[in-house]
Amino acid sequence: MNSTNSADAMEEVEVLMERMKLLQECQLEEEGVTQEEMETHFEMEKRESLLVTPSDVVEHSLPPNVLCFVEDPEFGYKDFTRRGEQTPPTFRAQDYTWEDHGYSLINRLYPDVGQLLDEKFQVVYNLTYNTIAMHSGVDTSMLRRAIWNYVHCVFGIRYDDYDYREVNQLLERSLKIYIKTVACYPEKTTKRMYTHFWKHFKHSEKVHVNLLLLEARMQAALLYALRAITRYMT
Repeated sequence: MNSTNSADAMEEVEVLMERMKLLQECQLEEEGVTQEEMETHFEMEKRESLLVTPSDVVEHSLPPNVLCFVEDPEFGYKDFTRRGEQTPPTFRAQDYTWEDHGYSLINRLYPDVGQLLDEKFQVVYNLTYNTIAMHSGVDTSMLRRAIWNYVHCVFGIRYDDYDYREVNQLLERSLKIYIKTVACYPEKTTKRMYTHFWKHFKHSEKVHVNLLLLEARMQAALLYALRAITRYMT
């Protein structure tokens, strides 16, 4: 990394630190955001996620050596904000949560598996060295929550008590592109995407991003599947 790029990367770190500090101060000072505003912020973020799709994604573009093992070649991720089409309804997390619904159902179907999955989610979600690049002693909970909730947003899941403005404040565009690519089009992930975000961060921190987004993506899939099973059973 040349001196100019290094300076830009260090500035990126300082900007992120400053934004986290300002958001924490605003949370202490603000009286609260209305539910209507929360929903508007979520819909804006969901629509904006259309713009961070990798440019070379083509539907059903699996190579022939992979297609021969695929039963449904049209199966794959579809944006929840497709232009010109009726979009699927938002999945309100409060209506079917992992903690209150999914966990207990999966434990009924497969004893102890719910506990193992929950521990896995908690370990990854809470994992931190309390560092951000060259800074130590940092509370990274806000950043980890933004990554987790952004993955769920991409899959149409909304948390009523979360202000999605934090996502745009904390996750810059190259990181969003990386997160959405890994979560939705993993075969399109490139080394360039990995190196292009958080250029001054440690590899361990970037690996943690991978762990967070993959566990968030797994929980999103489980929520949809377990909600469907619940509806079938009732």
